[in-house]
Amino acid sequence: MSDSTWRPFTLSWTDRLPLDLSFLYAEERPAGRHGFLLVQGERFAFEDGTEARFWGTNFNSGANFPPHEVSEMVAKRLAKVGVNMVRFHQMDAEWSTPNLFTFNRAQPKNHTRSFDPESLDRLDYLIHCLRNEGIYIYLDMLTYRQFLPGDEVDAWDQLPQAAKPYHYFDTRLIDLQKEFAHALWTHVNPYTGLAYKDDPAIALTEIVNESDPFVFKVTIEPYRSHLEERYRVWAAENGVLLQSGRVDFSHPDIPMARFFVDLMQTYYRQMKDYLRQIGVRIPICGTNWSINLGVTEAQLPNDFCDSHCYWNFPTWEDEKGTEVRPMVRAVDTTLGWLCLMRLADRPFFVSEWDHAWPDPFRAESPLFYAAQAAFQGWGGCTIHTYRYSTWPPVEERIGGGAQTINGITYRNHFDAFNDPAKFGLFYQAALLLRRGDVQPAREAVGIHYSGDNCLLQTHQQLPSLRLTAERHRLGVLVPEQEDLHGWRAITPEETLIAEETGQVLSDTGELGRNWQKGYGWIDTPRTQAVYGFLRDAGELRLSSCRIQASSEFAVICMSSLSQQIIEEAEFLLLTAVGPCDNTEAQYSSDGRRQLSFGRAPVLIEPIAADIALRTRHPHLKVWVISDHGEAVTRLPTRYRKGYLHFQIGPQPPCNPSTIYYLIRL
Repeated sequence: MSDSTWRPFTLSWTDRLPLDLSFLYAEERPAGRHGFLLVQGERFAFEDGTEARFWGTNFNSGANFPPHEVSEMVAKRLAKVGVNMVRFHQMDAEWSTPNLFTFNRAQPKNHTRSFDPESLDRLDYLIHCLRNEGIYIYLDMLTYRQFLPGDEVDAWDQLPQAAKPYHYFDTRLIDLQKEFAHALWTHVNPYTGLAYKDDPAIALTEIVNESDPFVFKVTIEPYRSHLEERYRVWAAENGVLLQSGRVDFSHPDIPMARFFVDLMQTYYRQMKDYLRQIGVRIPICGTNWSINLGVTEAQLPNDFCDSHCYWNFPTWEDEKGTEVRPMVRAVDTTLGWLCLMRLADRPFFVSEWDHAWPDPFRAESPLFYAAQAAFQGWGGCTIHTYRYSTWPPVEERIGGGAQTINGITYRNHFDAFNDPAKFGLFYQAALLLRRGDVQPAREAVGIHYSGDNCLLQTHQQLPSLRLTAERHRLGVLVPEQEDLHGWRAITPEETLIAEETGQVLSDTGELGRNWQKGYGWIDTPRTQAVYGFLRDAGELRLSSCRIQASSEFAVICMSSLSQQIIEEAEFLLLTAVGPCDNTEAQYSSDGRRQLSFGRAPVLIEPIAADIALRTRHPHLKVWVISDHGEAVTRLPTRYRKGYLHFQIGPQPPCNPSTIYYLIRL
């Protein structure tokens, strides 16, 4: 960070944020006021008919068990930026400190069959605080549980975390999962007076995180032999001739793929039926990652589908490092990968997305995912992650330093709670999705396949996934759904957008991306934005904004802070953010390996641009807002032919160290 134009900009870990937009969502407090979440066709809605859209974050491992005062603070902090969903993830992880089973790591415990009272109390109070601020809960069940000798399971010392994929078929492991579910869902929260199953603020749940028998191989005995016995019975019943000798589950053929699908569906039905039996009413999904069409079809017994995606997954500690490439310039983004897991006839949710620090292009992601979620009609998105801990940061820098969690250093690259490039854009990402600024797609396209021969096909083998999700609503039609009402069926081989055009435009005309020139745009009545390599794009003209940036890479977003459209609004927020990093962070010459995490404070590269805002209010004032929320200076403006003109950037008279500008009468 040797460039003298880079400036300090710190998003405090407390609730002392630059702006508080919680007033825009005041009518949504407390969470649960609209009743329980329901499935209505392809969407989520509450019992009173209100459509549900969620913008949020994950709390990972120890972040799920904060002291009471931290719960109060973090709930208010999230509400200020527009978050209305938190996914509680990795609560059962052995390496989580605390976890559901153990608060005091030094205290011996040889089983995972009961919850620690202190851990549960902290979780209860966190739910209470989030609920009060209008924030809903996505509650995980089986994620990283490490079974111990007191659990009385076979080969406990060999089982991987969550016993993947053995949990799908072993009777003892399934009984333990049911025991866990009963204890969790029937537990009465003393701060709300409600059992978890009776609390409408707990809106979604999943049965198991990222698990299937295609990726996770069955090799451990006696589980492998038990599965072989089951497979041979299944084969005989389905007319499949198996060779003699030991069955190898590591390389499934087509019959084995069908067996795996049936195995997963049987498990989901069993677990879902049990949850309904004990009184859980909310929508339930099975697992949540895009692997192949077999895993997608296996989700048919579930109420909704879910998937995860990561762009430039952080492997900065490896010798080769991380491939640093901007998504805006890619032909194939993460959207097709996500839509592989979307069954066309039910709601869809993205419970993990990320574009992790220190990737210099990560600011392109928050608005992209929020806009695409609204366009696709998804139920929502939660970033992975807010934090892995609730301890106050030693110093307010991005990432957790060289600390290692579960033996993996890269986990600290996901902490987003104070990253200007990601969390800094949450204000407007929440508006895009929750307020419905982006119109839903006009046409729905379903990838229709027939026969078991397609079950092993992956994202890379399905050309129809490429780019289609940026033009139309996209999902998967299983063989019997060719004539699903409202969906146009295409084959897995069809391509709807020619790559040589270099550009894709949504069928609503509101979203677009030019991957050849490296920029994208969002153009709606209440939020407009450009992102990517803007300097070379020249003047970009949106419906109500003209933007000409001299910074190479940036995200510039204008939003009305009322129900009025931009041209009528008296209060608006402009956010301009690009690369940011810790002071003295160091990288290899090719930029792919991280040599030093750096130190506080966080530095931003102030974005320079000429802005022209179409408005009927010639006397709007543009205020520079500091990272402490102070109106530090007012920018010069001029009003000409219906446009308010002003400049942002690091040079006088602007000279701000900010990403935020408030425009108001």
